[in-house]
Amino acid sequence: IRSPLAKNLFQHLAEERGVADKYHLDSAGTSAYHVGESPDRRMRQVAKERGFEYTGRSRQFHREEIDHFDLILAMDRNNYRILNSWARTPEDEAKIYLMREFDPHGGENLDVPDPYYGGMDGFKTTYDIVKRSCAGLLAELESGS
Repeated sequence: IRSPLAKNLFQHLAEERGVADKYHLDSAGTSAYHVGESPDRRMRQVAKERGFEYTGRSRQFHREEIDHFDLILAMDRNNYRILNSWARTPEDEAKIYLMREFDPHGGENLDVPDPYYGGMDGFKTTYDIVKRSCAGLLAELESGS
């Protein structure tokens, strides 16, 4: 998951359901942008306003890590394409999904918007999308789908 918010929200939702011990989560990007940095202060502010605080540090995902995960989630189609280009086998490709595939309101637009260059409303919208997507993903995983 290339989103400290998604990683931490999923963990929180899994803890609330008492199933957190079933999941090992990580967050990493396909590029080296922001490596070592904390999550964006504006997103942390939005989360805090909604009663959720989280931390983390950005790191870069490496091609060989595909072997270590059962599920890899991309936040947008560009990163999805990059991850798929790194897949060596059909089994690797089958692990890679778009995060919004699990958003019940995802519709045709499966990219999680990047609010970085916009205002606070963009961060609020992105937070809501990520939370819905995490809840949908957890529900699907717990249902055995």
